[in-house]
Amino acid sequence: MSYLDPPAPRPLQPGETPPAANGSDLLIPGGQATTWVFNPEYQRLVDLWFQVMPLMEKISTLLDRPYTLARSTDTWNADVAKRYIQQISEWRTRLGLYRQAVLTSISDEAADTPRWVPSKAGAPHAYS
Repeated sequence: MSYLDPPAPRPLQPGETPPAANGSDLLIPGGQATTWVFNPEYQRLVDLWFQVMPLMEKISTLLDRPYTLARSTDTWNADVAKRYIQQISEWRTRLGLYRQAVLTSISDEAADTPRWVPSKAGAPHAYS
């Protein structure tokens, strides 16, 4: 069974740089230059996505095999088989809805989370 998944959060790419600063973004109220770090909260969402996806695929695979076998007339051909196929089909539908809900919530949270955040730790400080 194939799924139409929402967009995954993008991990930090090699060579990716923080947002370019314009003239008004160079200084923060304290007079110090702004340094940027990749947002740890965004990275947490990336990690969560890559942790959840293999589990979703594993569950899908575990349901697909008995579904395929049950639909084969070589396995059985009786009324109980039709009920069994219907139950597995319902489980697959529920799994699809669950998968959509979980992945959409991660994707939506990532869309609302900035990839880069200002860092106080790496900024140069005068007279320190």
